[in-house]
Amino acid sequence: MPQMPTIAIVGGESLIGREVREVLQERKLPARVQLIGVDEDVFTLTEQDGEAAIIPPLDEASLTGAQIAILAGSADSSRRALALIARSPVRPAIIDLTYLTEDEPSARLRAPLVEESEPELPPQAIHVVAHPAASALALLLLRLDENFPVRRCLAHIFEPASERGHRGLEELRQQTVSLLSFQPVPKNVYDAQLGFNLLASFGSGAPETLLSIELRIEKHLASLLSARGVGWMPSLRLVQVPVFHGYSISAYVEFGSAPDLAALSSALASAQVDVRTGQAEPPDSAGFAGQSGIAVGSIAADRNNPSAVWFWVVADNLRLMADEAVAVARALLRRAGAGDAA
Repeated sequence: MPQMPTIAIVGGESLIGREVREVLQERKLPARVQLIGVDEDVFTLTEQDGEAAIIPPLDEASLTGAQIAILAGSADSSRRALALIARSPVRPAIIDLTYLTEDEPSARLRAPLVEESEPELPPQAIHVVAHPAASALALLLLRLDENFPVRRCLAHIFEPASERGHRGLEELRQQTVSLLSFQPVPKNVYDAQLGFNLLASFGSGAPETLLSIELRIEKHLASLLSARGVGWMPSLRLVQVPVFHGYSISAYVEFGSAPDLAALSSALASAQVDVRTGQAEPPDSAGFAGQSGIAVGSIAADRNNPSAVWFWVVADNLRLMADEAVAVARALLRRAGAGDAA
């Protein structure tokens, strides 16, 4: 009996690593999952398939024999994993969820949610999963543009703390507690007060700038739209909000003429797009947690421009990215002859 292929998740205890584990378990891919930690010489106790499991540290032995390596930890752990993979005689296919390799010549941006067909890529290609906000917006705009040609779009994207990983969530929690008790707030991740606040930029001491994230979303969205023949590009503004999980997006879309809202909603609805109209309550990020695709509601004509419509979009950032990663992994396994699973 042939040995089951192995999918190694570097950063199995990160927020996105855990989400990938859950989706792999739900989709029942024909593969064994190997969890790998991000720290050297540190073994971590976790739970997998209802049982206690040990996550070994990142070293050459932990990656040996893997057919697919999913980079889901930090940029540093991804850098070390790539160095180990480069020395291996048999190299696994790489799915990058950390964006470390996005500017490499062998990197290919992937978003199966909006791809027309599976692209033909060389075996050495690195599959960089698109930013979840870019995937969510691309899904909305491509479905609209297929039936109601879009003239222009403006979008405010509200960024959750979970995009900064465990550290971002913990700092928001600590800031909230500190503010309620009139104590100084920690500022290691945002270098600014996020609790009970909105941020158009992080402080100058933050390890990552909000502008750099906005530019990544813009770049990924431009690639996803152009791959489907769309020549225009939305104007974006990213805002950091004191929300733990889930993206919310307020999108203003202008069409060539005034569209019928019922027809617009009907064209938008699909297996990946949950449209809330009529008496249904608009979607919110808390209520949509753990669900795939996107939800759209509060669809309303602009009062000052009859050709423009407002859309409220929500998506679970972690689930959306995990779904994309697992879809890529499924295709790689199928290509390698490992079969397929629902």
